[in-house]
Amino acid sequence: MRTVNVTAAIIERGREILISQRLKGSHMGLKWEFPGGKIEPGESPEECLRREIKEELDLDIRVGDRLMIVEHQYEELKVILYCYRCSYLGGETKAKDCHDFRWVVIGDLKSFDFAEADLPVVRYLTAQAGSDAGSD
Repeated sequence: MRTVNVTAAIIERGREILISQRLKGSHMGLKWEFPGGKIEPGESPEECLRREIKEELDLDIRVGDRLMIVEHQYEELKVILYCYRCSYLGGETKAKDCHDFRWVVIGDLKSFDFAEADLPVVRYLTAQAGSDAGSD
C-alpha cells in the first residue's frame, strides 16, 4: 500500500478560511479540501505549503503552527496530512490548479463535500469555533 505525505493550509484572512475544489477527473475530483499538496523529497512541510499555494492559487502565505496530523486510509493509498495554520499575506486568488476556490467562514465548512482526509480538520475547526463563540 502506497503512503503519500501531503500538506494542508488553513489560510486565514480575517474571519474567513480558503478552501479549494479538486479538479474534475482527478483523484476525488470536485471534492473540497484545504489547499496544499504532496511533499517533495528533501522538502519540509512548511516549504511545501509555500510552494504549492503559490503554484495552485498564486497566493503568498506565512506558515504558522502545525494544527494537526491526520492519517487516512483510502482504498488505494494511505494519506498522511500535515495541517498548518497560515496567514494570507497577499496576491489575488486564482484557480490555477484547482476547479474552484472559496473564502468561507468556519460555520459554513460543513455545507461542502470535503475529501475524507480533510473531515477531521473540518470537525476540529468547527468545534473550536463553537467553543470560541461560547467564550464571548
